[in-house]
Amino acid sequence: MGLERDVLLKRLLTIVLSISMIALGFIALRFGGALSQEGNPLPILISISKLEFTGSDYEQFSESDQEIRYVSENNGGSRYDIVKGFMKDRGWNFKEQMGSGLLFEKDKQTTIVETRQFSKYYFLWDFPIEEVS
Repeated sequence: MGLERDVLLKRLLTIVLSISMIALGFIALRFGGALSQEGNPLPILISISKLEFTGSDYEQFSESDQEIRYVSENNGGSRYDIVKGFMKDRGWNFKEQMGSGLLFEKDKQTTIVETRQFSKYYFLWDFPIEEVS
């Protein structure tokens, strides 16, 4: 009886380890070199999971005294529409794109939302925290 239990536990452990290895392999293939470009990738990966499971347009993954950082899905040419809509909801008008920065105006003030590609499928964006309110 004890031998059967040991065999079952070994099989279960093998299955769990196999599934874990497959999941890690999937993450490595999907994000490749992007995993090391922003320091600790865990908060970004957690936010990407929320994006995938909730269907939202963006997820916050970091906040400091200076900026709030979000991750969004890369939808090709219209990927920045999410950022533009987010800012428009807060009273900011889009003026122009300058490289990877998006320039917005509100009451004679300007701010730039910085964007950068995280992987083929996702991009990151951040802006000064005092500009959000």
